[in-house]
Amino acid sequence: MLRSLEQTFYTVRMSPRSKLSERLPILNDYVRRTGRAPTLTELCALFNVRSTNTASVLAKAFVNAGALTRTATGRLAVPPRREACALRLLGGVAAGFPSPAEEALLDTMSLDEYLIGRPEATFMLKVEGDSMIGAGILPGDTVLVERGRTPRNGNIVIACVDGAWTLKYFFKEGRDVRLEPANPAYATIRPAHKLAVEGVVCGVVRKLV
Repeated sequence: MLRSLEQTFYTVRMSPRSKLSERLPILNDYVRRTGRAPTLTELCALFNVRSTNTASVLAKAFVNAGALTRTATGRLAVPPRREACALRLLGGVAAGFPSPAEEALLDTMSLDEYLIGRPEATFMLKVEGDSMIGAGILPGDTVLVERGRTPRNGNIVIACVDGAWTLKYFFKEGRDVRLEPANPAYATIRPAHKLAVEGVVCGVVRKLV
């Protein structure tokens, strides 16, 4: 069975199967544009729901996922976030370290800007399992996944294959589509009935210490 062979991937507090994963980019875009959390009435308009009771359920889901918080009076609010810090880009290194004079000439870089091209379409998943170790993706790593990109041969994708989620290399030749692991212990996957590519992996984050 495919489920017994493949690994399961999770966000910190949300499964990619959840509709919440589709709604979060819309919420994040609203917060980015307005600088505040939406009201229940605005949630109704954002997600095309008629009832404020339904909007309250949505709000609770966003709060549980950590995307929103509530004030002491119960109003929805944007949770405090640490500002992305711009670090000095010191260039490449072979067997040494740039001198102070060289440092003064080099640029700064935010890791957010470097890793994420489309924040509104990008989400994170934590990796469990070793099927992609040959690609440098290890258990415990966090992958950044971008929705809306057409996968090309050799891209690493998050895909739902016949009802099971997996992280694999994508290849398409004519009508033949296959998903390749980066570990010889795992077999090539060819969908029997349905394949849905959720997104293309655009970055990997690993904290060493």
